[in-house]
Amino acid sequence: MMTNDWRLIGAEIENKQAKWDIYYLNMARYIATKSKDPSTKTGAVIVRPDHSVCSTGFNGFPRGMKDDAALYADREKKYSRTVHCEMNALLFSHDESHAGYMLYTWPFASCDRCAVHMIQAGIQRFVFPEMPDEKAIRWKAIMELAESYMLEAGREVVKIHHSQVPNVVLDSL
Repeated sequence: MMTNDWRLIGAEIENKQAKWDIYYLNMARYIATKSKDPSTKTGAVIVRPDHSVCSTGFNGFPRGMKDDAALYADREKKYSRTVHCEMNALLFSHDESHAGYMLYTWPFASCDRCAVHMIQAGIQRFVFPEMPDEKAIRWKAIMELAESYMLEAGREVVKIHHSQVPNVVLDSL
């Protein structure tokens, strides 16, 4: 005799999604390592509803601009020149529609400005680690504002504790 226990089916779907979430958060973490910013390395992965990767991005200066360490050391110049990881991922996605897509970011949520761009692009689900204490001093208010925008726009917000994202160690390429 076969029974349909929808609670079990729902739990199985949630468990599968949680595994995808961990997988793509680790991918965003790895992508962040490409950033040359010595103080904040961020990574983003835009994922289609079928769980295939649409695009990736990390924070850094635009192509064609000087990428000197001295510019990263000067906070004012660095902030003026830096393209955030989410925006790079969006720009690298080659005009693909993003309706219903998911955004994974590392090491924390999108800032308020990137959040509104991602909402406008059609991102439906935002997945990111909870803010680490050492980053909260500088970024907490901006991230809370960004999250409020996501929720106001009816988007799904998934925060995962850092301890739930095992650090996958890869050999240097």
